[in-house]
Amino acid sequence: MLSKKVEKALNEQINAEFFSAYLYLSMSAYLNDISLIGFANWMRAQYEEEKFHAMKMYDYVLERGGKVKLKAIETPKHKWKDIIDVFEDVLNHEQHVTKLINDLVSLSIDEKDHATVHFLQWFVDEQVEEESTVSDMLAQLKLVGGNGSGLFMLDREAAQRQFSEPAQ
Repeated sequence: MLSKKVEKALNEQINAEFFSAYLYLSMSAYLNDISLIGFANWMRAQYEEEKFHAMKMYDYVLERGGKVKLKAIETPKHKWKDIIDVFEDVLNHEQHVTKLINDLVSLSIDEKDHATVHFLQWFVDEQVEEESTVSDMLAQLKLVGGNGSGLFMLDREAAQRQFSEPAQ
């Protein structure tokens, strides 16, 4: 059984994960509008991944006998200066999510909820991967100046990304 503190924090994280999905979908729409279809696809895959994260937590709360309490999702930003600005926002957002996950782990340790600590380890590992992937993409975008044939090549590469649920 989840403590009330852990249950509340997990519900907050579910909301944060759905917001992340919504933010990436908004970025996908923006990138589509500026004809970066490959990057729009990349963000659409990111949207699917964040929905998966939210539902993984949702299912965990229910499995542990908790109550899921969904809240309104904040309206995401919908305009950016350019592709580099988009990926700087993605990196900042992923760093924020990492902090939220780390805070959840700390709370679970304080509450002596070892099952939740174990469950959250998957998310800790996932955030390391998320930040690394976004940092690499941002560095490549900066190398090509966010334009020209380099941007075209990165856009084509981003078009190849597909979301598939990780093996359980």
